[in-house]
Amino acid sequence: MTNSNVKILIVDDEAPIRKLLRVGLSTQDYSVSEAQSARTAIEQVRIIQPDLILLDLGLPDMSGHDLLRRWRDEGAELPVVILSSRTDEKGIVEALELGADDYVTKPFGMNELVARIRVALRHRLQQQGERPIFETGGLSVDLVKRIVKVDGNEVKLSPKEYEILRVLVQHAGKALTHRFLLDRVWGDTTDVQYLRVYVRQLRQKIERLPDQPQYIMTETGVGYRLRETE
Repeated sequence: MTNSNVKILIVDDEAPIRKLLRVGLSTQDYSVSEAQSARTAIEQVRIIQPDLILLDLGLPDMSGHDLLRRWRDEGAELPVVILSSRTDEKGIVEALELGADDYVTKPFGMNELVARIRVALRHRLQQQGERPIFETGGLSVDLVKRIVKVDGNEVKLSPKEYEILRVLVQHAGKALTHRFLLDRVWGDTTDVQYLRVYVRQLRQKIERLPDQPQYIMTETGVGYRLRETE
């Protein structure tokens, strides 16, 4: 799918933000539409059937969370990238747990936003199955043989360390909340400290500089993201 075939709907009540996004995304050859309210956004989704939505959480007639919940309850699976203030960590986490694909915080750079859009679109195309071998930088994960290598050398992981890495690989490039990872790996615990301990151990094994990770990135107040090579 080329950018010119990708339809993006911007849902934001601030005209300057919509203009900035429209101009920036148009230079990337995306087809851009706009909605200044939840009501207009609902109509636009029905009429133009966008490939991706950029959604502001602070809309005048309905919260972005309620709008996202409505779309997910209706079975709409189109990717949604949240536009949020830098201080709204709680709102970001809630949106991700409601089914948002990713987020960017205002003010944001256009390069960062385009990267998030590409990840969200690519991940939806990959839903039909896992990539058997994932590679980024010097990290290689064979999801069939369960073999992890760093710079060509095999690394031995504990079962929980491998499960964390496997979930991150399945959603490479996306921000995953603490709760999402806990549910997927443990299923029956809500203590985020378990996750932090195992991520620290995992970094010790796969990162060249564990205190300056290049693979497993911390999303402050949200969770973790596995960096994916473009």
